Amino acid sequence: MADPANKDYVVVLQCHIVKERCPGYLCEKAFHERTGGFAEYPKDRVIRYLNITCGGCCGRASHRKLTNLLRTIAKKEGITKDRIVVQLSSCMVKDNYHAPPCPHLDYLRTLIGRIGIDVRDGTVLNEKSEQRRKGGTYHR
Repeated sequence: MADPANKDYVVVLQCHIVKERCPGYLCEKAFHERTGGFAEYPKDRVIRYLNITCGGCCGRASHRKLTNLLRTIAKKEGITKDRIVVQLSSCMVKDNYHAPPCPHLDYLRTLIGRIGIDVRDGTVLNEKSEQRRKGGTYHR
């Protein structure tokens, strides 16, 4: 698993369908406050944040978006892929009120792995969703 202490840039990958409804505020808030999936990131240093969508099912556009980001950020700022982490949003990796987990999750991980960027799971830990997971309503 990627060590958050060694990252300068977090790219939150969000479900394209969910993004039609969700502005990503709760993911950004969790990142800013270093809660949920971001709890292990250091609070005492600046880490940049970018929110993108997978591009829609099957998520193949995420490969193009991420490779373009890598080229651009290396050229403009000298940031290499080892300093970047993709954080798969909770709407993709967990059962929640938006939908069940993404059916293309393994494929997305494969695409991101081919590029060589570290991946972490989860962003927001919603109280109600956590209760439903414990109660068996949600399975992930």
